[in-house]
Amino acid sequence: MEHKVCPWWLGYLLASPVRRLWHNPRTILQPFVTEGMQVLEPGCGMGFFTVELARLVGPRGKVVAVDVQPQMIAGLKHLARKAGLVERIDARLAKGDSMEIADLAGTIDFTLAFAMIHELPNAGHFLDEVYRALKPGRKILVAEPKGHVKEIDFAKLMETAKRTGFRVDEGPAIRSSWTAVFTRD
Repeated sequence: MEHKVCPWWLGYLLASPVRRLWHNPRTILQPFVTEGMQVLEPGCGMGFFTVELARLVGPRGKVVAVDVQPQMIAGLKHLARKAGLVERIDARLAKGDSMEIADLAGTIDFTLAFAMIHELPNAGHFLDEVYRALKPGRKILVAEPKGHVKEIDFAKLMETAKRTGFRVDEGPAIRSSWTAVFTRD
């Protein structure tokens, strides 16, 4: 798989409301997220899914949104302020090869990894971090774009998840995406 991070300026396009015609965040997330949950969203970009996650977790929940680009985090904060949801979002800048989430060990109810794992140099390290953050029995929804990720590479990702300790199940149908749900044992 190619390991190239999406340019920050594309974040404006990816956070556009028009994108809802292609990927409706509520439709995708509602089966997984309920009020009061603690959610992790690595590779959050400018907040296309983050804002809907914040609505779904409600005032008692929290979304930890992580990205490697400061411009993406700035765009996310702007969008969250406009939506009146900034208090529900903990926006973090990842450093190096870590999401800087060790403080979340065993506290996360759900993780959304949407079109971002293919940008990482080490999917195994990423899955280790998510595994430690998740509560036992909790899930990560993985969606990777078919235009960037080959089926064989997605199959390798599922094998890596199994080696990490996840149970791997088929994911929901999401337009133009390979999907899977990984459950922490």
